[in-house]
Amino acid sequence: MTDDTDQPEVEAQREDDNPLDRKAVAAILYAVEIDDQQQLTELMEPLHPADIADLLEQIGPYDRARLIRLYDREFDGEILSELHDNIREEVIDLLTPQVLADAVREMESDDVVDLVEDLEEPQQQAILRALEASDRVAVQQSLSYPEYSAGRLMQREVVMAPEHWTVGQAIDHLRRAEDLPEQFYHVVLVDPRLRPVGNVTLGKLMSSRRDVRLADIAEDTFQIIPANRDEGDVAYAFNQYHLISAPVVDDDGRLVGVITIDDAMTILDEEHEEDMLRLAGVDEESSLSDTVAETSKRRLPWLLVNLGTAICASLVISQFEESIAQLVSLAILMPIVASMGGNAGTQSLTVTVRALATRDLTGSNVWRVIGRELMVGLLNGLVFATVLGTVGMLWFHSPLLGAVIGTALLCNMIIAGFAGTVVPVVLEKLGVDPALASGTFVTTTTDIMGFFIFLGLATIVLL
Repeated sequence: MTDDTDQPEVEAQREDDNPLDRKAVAAILYAVEIDDQQQLTELMEPLHPADIADLLEQIGPYDRARLIRLYDREFDGEILSELHDNIREEVIDLLTPQVLADAVREMESDDVVDLVEDLEEPQQQAILRALEASDRVAVQQSLSYPEYSAGRLMQREVVMAPEHWTVGQAIDHLRRAEDLPEQFYHVVLVDPRLRPVGNVTLGKLMSSRRDVRLADIAEDTFQIIPANRDEGDVAYAFNQYHLISAPVVDDDGRLVGVITIDDAMTILDEEHEEDMLRLAGVDEESSLSDTVAETSKRRLPWLLVNLGTAICASLVISQFEESIAQLVSLAILMPIVASMGGNAGTQSLTVTVRALATRDLTGSNVWRVIGRELMVGLLNGLVFATVLGTVGMLWFHSPLLGAVIGTALLCNMIIAGFAGTVVPVVLEKLGVDPALASGTFVTTTTDIMGFFIFLGLATIVLL
C-alpha cells in the first residue's frame, strides 16, 4: 500500500530529472529580461554544459544573444563542443575575445579540432590565436590530416611509458606529471622508437605491486589506429572489439595521439542519426534552429525527386485509364496495393541499411538475407492477400475482384522484400550512400509494380 505523504517528494524528484523544464527556462529568460547577471549565474550554475547548449539551441536568436552577453564571463569551453554547428558559429561571434580564449584553453585538443574544423577562416584564426603556442601547433597538425579521419578525431594528450618500466616507476611518473589529460583510461606502452606495443589499464596499474613490469600486465586486446583511417572504421573497431581507448600512429608507426571511447561513440551516434535523416530525405545538417528558408531549401530537392517518381507511377496508371473508367472499384483499391508494398519495402530497407552500416550484412550472407526477406514477403503477403481479397469480395460482391487484389498484393509484398534488400546492397557496391538513395528506388519500384500488376490483372481477368 502506497503512503500518500510520499507523493510530493516523488513528484519533486521527477521534476529534478529535467533541469531544463519549462519553469527553469522561464526563470532564466526572466533573469535575462531584467538584466540580472547574479540571478542568471545562480540559475545556470547547476546546469551541465550539455544542458546549457540545449538551452541556447531552444531559445530564439534575440534571447540567445542577450543571454550570452550577460553570461559570457562564466562561459565554459565544453558548451561550445556540445552546440550544433550552426548555433556554434553564432555563439562564437557573440563571445568577447578574452572569454573565447579562456573557454578554448580549457578544452582537450580533440575538442578544439572538432570546434575549429567547421568554422569559417576568421573564426578559426580567432580560436587558434587564443591557444598557447604548443596547443596551437598540436591543433594545426591534427587539422593537416584528412577530414573524417582518425587524425582529426584523436587527442594529442597521451599518457605513455616505456615498456620496460615497472608499476612503481609509472605511478611515480604520473604523480609528478603536470600535463596529464583530465580523463584517461590507459597508459600506452611504447618501444624506444615511440611505437605503441601495448596498453595497461589504470585498474591493473593501481592493483599491481610496484615491482611488476608494465609489459606483464598489458591488456590482451590491443588495437593500433592509423591516423589516416576513416572515423567510421574507427567507431566500428571500438564497437566491435569493446575498446575503451586506442593509440593513433603516423605513417612511420610512431605514437601521435589517442582516441577515447566517448569520441568513438559520438561518431557512431552521428552516423546513426545521419542514416535516419537520410532515409527520410532530410539533410543531416538540419536542426530545429534553422530558419524557414534554410529548412525549405534543404527539403526541396528530396521532394522534387519524389514528385518525379510520383509522376512515373501516374504514367503507369494512365495506361489503364479505360479499365479504371469501366471499373471504379479499381481506383478505390489500387492505392492499398502500392501502400502495403511501400511499407513492406521500407521495413526491409531499414533493416538492410542498418545491417550494412554495422557490417553485419556482407558478401558471405547477402543471398541468405535476400532469401529470408523473400520468404517474409511471401508469408506476410499470403496473410494480407487473404484479408484484402476477402474484403474486396464482400465490399464489391465480386470473387474475381477479390482474387485479383489478393494476388496483386501478394506479388507486390514479395517484390518489396526483394527490392528493400537488393537496392541498398547494389547502391553500396556502386559507391552511393544506401541510406540516401534507397528509399526513392524502393518506393518507386513498389508503386509502379503494384499499380501495374493490379491493373494489368484486372484488365485481363475482369474485362
